[in-house]
Amino acid sequence: MSTTPASGTHLWNIDPTHSSIDFSVKHLAVFTVRGSLGPVTGSAETTDGVISSVTLSSDATGITTNNAQRDGHLKSGDFLKVEEFPTIDFKSTSIDKKSDTEYSLTGDLTIAGKTAPVSVDLEVVAPTTDPWGNLRTGATGSGILHRKDWGITYNAPLEAGGVMISDEVKFTFDIQAVVAPA
Repeated sequence: MSTTPASGTHLWNIDPTHSSIDFSVKHLAVFTVRGSLGPVTGSAETTDGVISSVTLSSDATGITTNNAQRDGHLKSGDFLKVEEFPTIDFKSTSIDKKSDTEYSLTGDLTIAGKTAPVSVDLEVVAPTTDPWGNLRTGATGSGILHRKDWGITYNAPLEAGGVMISDEVKFTFDIQAVVAPA
């Protein structure tokens, strides 16, 4: 997902053991709940050293907030509907290179069977060869999405005003990728 030393087109496979998507959301208007999605898989393509496409998929059944009861509720029909939609998927629709290390990435994000656009700023690192001879790179980013854009509206009013769960969800990701074998 970064500039490659060679020209041409290269496919990069996401390394699920070195990639993560994390999120945080305000709960009861007083504290932040943090969690992680399940393993991330996917690929990216570079053309002449520039990112040209990205697809990611995360196992929604693996969501964790370190609270089994809350995790079960997040997997339910009130939120992610994981029995019917076990993955959260992203497919890029446009990529704007801002510098050698910065991109603006826009794409379609599918959560609980509904697709809506999302944009994120992406910072990439130059590729390096690992101790086993594989060419690797990485990317980090963060953004904000609104649950209601995916039809996730479960909530309850608070006595003092506001709602139990913020509509705004902050997310961060760290992705590592390796060039696919030719």
